[in-house]
Amino acid sequence: MPEARDLPGIAAWHAGWAVAAALAALCGRWLGQGVDGPVFFGILTMAVPGLGGLTLLWRDGVAQRALVLGLWGLAAIVCSMLAGGMTGSLAGFAFLPMAAGLAFGTHRLIQGGVLMSGLAVLAGLIAVWVAGPSEGHFDLAALSALMTLAAFAVALRLSWRGRERTLSEAQGAMQRVEAILSSQPGLTLTMDPSGRPLAAYGTPPAALPVDPLFAQGLIAAVHAPDRPAVLSAIERALSGTDAQVRFAPRTALDRRVTLILRRLDEPQGLRLIVQAFDATAQYAREVALDTARADAVAREAGKTRFMANMSHELRTPLNAVLGFADIMRQRLFGPLPDRYGDYATSIHEAGGHLLDLINDVLDVSKIEADRYDLTLEPFDAREVISAAVTLVRLSAEDKGLALAGVLPAEPLPVVADRRALKQITLNLLSNAVKFTPAGGSVTVTAEAIGPYLEIVVADTGVGVAPEDLKRLGRPFEQAGGADQRAMGTGLGLSLVRALAELHGGRMSLDSTLGEGTAVTVRLPVAHVARPAPPEGGAEVIALRDPAR
Repeated sequence: MPEARDLPGIAAWHAGWAVAAALAALCGRWLGQGVDGPVFFGILTMAVPGLGGLTLLWRDGVAQRALVLGLWGLAAIVCSMLAGGMTGSLAGFAFLPMAAGLAFGTHRLIQGGVLMSGLAVLAGLIAVWVAGPSEGHFDLAALSALMTLAAFAVALRLSWRGRERTLSEAQGAMQRVEAILSSQPGLTLTMDPSGRPLAAYGTPPAALPVDPLFAQGLIAAVHAPDRPAVLSAIERALSGTDAQVRFAPRTALDRRVTLILRRLDEPQGLRLIVQAFDATAQYAREVALDTARADAVAREAGKTRFMANMSHELRTPLNAVLGFADIMRQRLFGPLPDRYGDYATSIHEAGGHLLDLINDVLDVSKIEADRYDLTLEPFDAREVISAAVTLVRLSAEDKGLALAGVLPAEPLPVVADRRALKQITLNLLSNAVKFTPAGGSVTVTAEAIGPYLEIVVADTGVGVAPEDLKRLGRPFEQAGGADQRAMGTGLGLSLVRALAELHGGRMSLDSTLGEGTAVTVRLPVAHVARPAPPEGGAEVIALRDPAR
């Protein structure tokens, strides 16, 4: 879109020319200076573009100015043909389209004006060739030449004023940009591809003074071990990819500076725009976070080792306590009063519960410490699942629960850790029995689905609230009220999930509060038997006729 501020001058130039052309035609005709017939109409024709230029006051644009310039060219051609061509009195008017293009001020319109003037000159030469030289009037020729020169002078002034205005606006814009850059909290540099600054704006980081950068270059200000990273960032930025790098200044090794580099293509050559920010505080935070993370990992590993060692040390005396309590409970060395027998039974039950807890803690500790090794072997999964059902059947019957196992009639061959699979099934069944009230039911289902062994334990127990489902499966996480939390430790499901993941499988829960829970464990351990080859070997089937 052309500049709106040069429009009044362009309109005034067109209006002045229209008035001058009209006065020249009327005065020349009145004074009898050869302005009659075709010459008179030629001068009036040249006044038409001046009037057409006034339409720009209502609607201005590149297309409108090009249309007015075309009108100048058409008028110059008509005038040249009416006034005797290039030997006539109005030959100078053939160059007015060039003056109009100069008044508009844009390169394209100036080129268009030169083209239009060239066409007008060509039309004048053709007119001379066809009709022969014209007898011109010296006074009228001089007047037309002076009018053309005056139009050129005013158009040149308009063009020059427009260029001055454009340069002034460009300088003002540059000054505003420099002011904005100088007010930035960081340092903005313009650098050549070698890393030498060309200009600097803004506030430099305390550890990166500007004067040494101009004297020695950016690379010299970087600590030697960090220079390869900075050079690599410069290469990436020169290739067109934005780059970011952090380094320690050579004169302040305890500080850090972050550079953001971008490529800038200019007519003068390839440049880099570099922004430098003080990153010492961020670096200190990252170091503190890394230190805290390392400390947390070390503490977690120490806790895991402590729990594993402590659990192992507790099992030895606890096994002795259980053994002696069992001897007393069975009265192997003679009769005991009923009260002491009840105490021995309570000691044996409490010790058994404590041993289960210690075993769970030991397994969790081994898994967290990556010291739990699976012993994979082929076996029939029905045997392990049936053994787990047998272990919890007595507890289910004591609570009045219906315990059922739905297993296929055919073997379920798997390649897995026998003890881990039994632990998975036993933990799921124990949880189901524990949280199912009397009169309910617990069902375990196992089947092979492709390469997966799927075990589902469903109950009609208390269920789990939706907000608690996401927490279950993590160590020591429990759901429900205080009475339900007192019935467990929160390790059963976490062990099931961890053992399933060790096998490459997963555990999922589906529960409705007050209606029951179904836990599904899917393990990629099913052994898919390949069909036996047919007797006598495989049949050979020809894919094409050998005779062909």
